[in-house]
Amino acid sequence: MRYRADALALQNFVKGLSWGMGAKDITEKTLEACNDVFADIVNVLLFDGEDVVSQDALAEGSPYSNYTENGKIRAQERDVYKYWNNSQIRIAAIGFENETEEEEDMPLRVINYDAAGYRAQLATDNENKQRYPVVSLVLYYGYKNKWKKAKTLYDRLVIPDRLKKYVHDYGMNLFEIAYLEDEQVARFKSDFKLVADYFVQMRKTGEYTPPTDEIKHVQEMLSLMTALTDDTRFVDTYDKVKGKERITMCTVLDVIEEKGVAKGEIKGEIKGTVRTSQRLGSSYEDTVKLITDEFNLSEEDVVSQNLLAEGSLYSNYTEIGKSRAQQRDVYKY
Repeated sequence: MRYRADALALQNFVKGLSWGMGAKDITEKTLEACNDVFADIVNVLLFDGEDVVSQDALAEGSPYSNYTENGKIRAQERDVYKYWNNSQIRIAAIGFENETEEEEDMPLRVINYDAAGYRAQLATDNENKQRYPVVSLVLYYGYKNKWKKAKTLYDRLVIPDRLKKYVHDYGMNLFEIAYLEDEQVARFKSDFKLVADYFVQMRKTGEYTPPTDEIKHVQEMLSLMTALTDDTRFVDTYDKVKGKERITMCTVLDVIEEKGVAKGEIKGEIKGTVRTSQRLGSSYEDTVKLITDEFNLSEEDVVSQNLLAEGSLYSNYTEIGKSRAQQRDVYKY
C-alpha cells in the first residue's frame, strides 16, 4: 500500500469535531528519550551500527540549563540529554536537537548547549571531579533540500582576516536523516528505523510505503511523527490502535485513511441537510441549529469551517478576527 505525500497531509475537515483522542501535547513522551532508541541512534550515527553504547549504560540528564542575558537569568532546554556511564565512571554527556527546518544560528545554539554541559561540571555541588566530553547531535528531518545554512562558527561569523587565527572554529554534528543511505537506515534496530525510513522515502519519491515492522513504543512513536510532520493525525490514532496485538505503520495509516473517509461521509450528509433546508426556505439561524443538533457541532464549527457556504445562499466573511455568515435572498449559478 502506497500513500502519496498529499495523502499524508490531508486537511482535517472539521478540526473541532471529536474523533476519540484529541490532539495531545506532543512533548508528553519522546521516542528518542527511550534508552533503547537513544542508544540505537548514537550507535548507528556515531559508530556505524556497532553496539558501543548499551541502553543500560544511559542515565537521564537534565535538559534544562540557565544563562544570563541583560542581567536576567533565563532558561534553555535541550530536546533530549543523557549521560553515558561505565559503572561509576561517566564517559560522556550526549544531547539531541531535532530540527525540521534549517536555522542559521544553529552552530551558536550548539555551542551554548555544550557550554552549559561543561559549566555544570564546574558547579560547586558537583562531587564528581572527573571531567567528560559533551557531544551534541543535530538531527535534521527536512527532505525537500539538504541543510544549506551555517554548519560551523566560521560559516556564521563575519571575522576580520587579521583576527581569524585567534577565533576558534566550532562545528556541529549534523545528521540529515532524510539523506541517510539505505544501508545506514537498515542498521537501526529500534523504532527510529521507522522514522528514518519515512523521511528517506519521502525524499526519494514523495510517497510512503509503510513497512511491516512492529512498533515497540507506539505512543512515543506517534507523538514524534506528529512533532516532525506537523500532522496531528498520527498522535490522534493512538486511542484507536492501542491494545492491538501487533501495531505497524500499516495499522496507523489504515486508521488515518478510515477517519478521512468517515469525515468525507459526514461532510456529504451536512451538504444534503443544507440543500434540504434551502428548499424548505429555512433561515440561516434555523439551518445552523439543525446542523449543530444533528451532527453535535458548535455554531463556531459550522461557521469557521464554511459548511454552509458551498453553492448555497450562505457565505462567510471575517469581522474582528472571527468568521461570520451572511445570507442572500436569492442566489443561483
